[in-house]
Amino acid sequence: MSKGPVEDMATLSTDLFYDILKRLDGATLASASCACASFSSMSKEERLWQNVCSSMWPSTKRDDVKNLISQIGGFKKFYADCFPLIVNKNVSEFTWRDYPEYPEELTEAEYYGDFDEFQNVSPSDFVFIVDIRYKDKSICSKVIWGIPNANGFNGWFSNCPFRIDLFSFSGQGDDHTGGVTLSIDDGLPLVTSMERERKDGKLWQELRDGIRLSWIVVNTKAKKAANLSSWSPLGGQRHWPTEKDFLLRFGSILPAEDILPCQMVECILAMKFQVTEASGVQTTLKLTELCMQLGDMEGAHVNGRNSLLVLNEALSCNRSKNYNLALESCHLYSKVQSEIKEEKMRYESRLDKLWIFGGITVFVTLFCYIM
Repeated sequence: MSKGPVEDMATLSTDLFYDILKRLDGATLASASCACASFSSMSKEERLWQNVCSSMWPSTKRDDVKNLISQIGGFKKFYADCFPLIVNKNVSEFTWRDYPEYPEELTEAEYYGDFDEFQNVSPSDFVFIVDIRYKDKSICSKVIWGIPNANGFNGWFSNCPFRIDLFSFSGQGDDHTGGVTLSIDDGLPLVTSMERERKDGKLWQELRDGIRLSWIVVNTKAKKAANLSSWSPLGGQRHWPTEKDFLLRFGSILPAEDILPCQMVECILAMKFQVTEASGVQTTLKLTELCMQLGDMEGAHVNGRNSLLVLNEALSCNRSKNYNLALESCHLYSKVQSEIKEEKMRYESRLDKLWIFGGITVFVTLFCYIM
């Protein structure tokens, strides 16, 4: 029996529309909203975007996170804020000569920036939503309310290097309270021995290609959110610090124009796996560490006070759905950082030679004078 074409989209039921849209991912749903008036109207439905967010970030299924997202503008706004990756377009314009040195005499207010601005940012304002996937399967979801152990402005937190260790803090309602592991059931290749792995690196390659990290920061007071991660690893080291350890590095480049002399900092997300079994029968990896730090152009870690200001500034920076742009800005930052270190070493080497030459000249002059 032949079926006639549908002449008017309006003849289709609303339930059919909704059934079509709820099967789409976020990017396709956004595109579909431009197709016709019916799709545009229905795409504003929060339940659709809640399904999209739950699929991409399993941690958003939690009741406390649902309430948080509703308070900051809803799931559609949350997806629009957190799906694009942070892109810093000013990296290529930065050179070693632009990097200012801290003056020898610097007041506390000048070093730490605007104190009034800092008073408007509190560690308790931030929420961190972390999800880890391996080959499109969620292996860990965790939510941290506030910054752990940040006990007041005048304590150690403000002046010490900023760092959040995900697994050293256990909040109520967190999943995966036990160890997070991967095995051949999750798609890992079978490794007969670590000696074999050192030669072919098959396990390391599969881990790098399959692992994905999302680290979302939310400011409950400003009602803004951003994803600090690069989704895929930017780099890493295998067999470090021991032959059974794999270190993966994610992150993004954050603006800090009015906060630090270096004008921009790197958000460093370090993930470490350890091989717990490689017997030829089973291959098992255990996630042993996941932490976040902020580092400047010289590799120094940013203190807690300035880190809060940088994180708050990151909520309003440029973003892009083009992963290649985000990846390019991160690699460009690493390149500029290396050039700054090399140029500084050359400058210090020339300075050392100048001092040595000056010392020899003074010595020869005194020797001739005495003789």
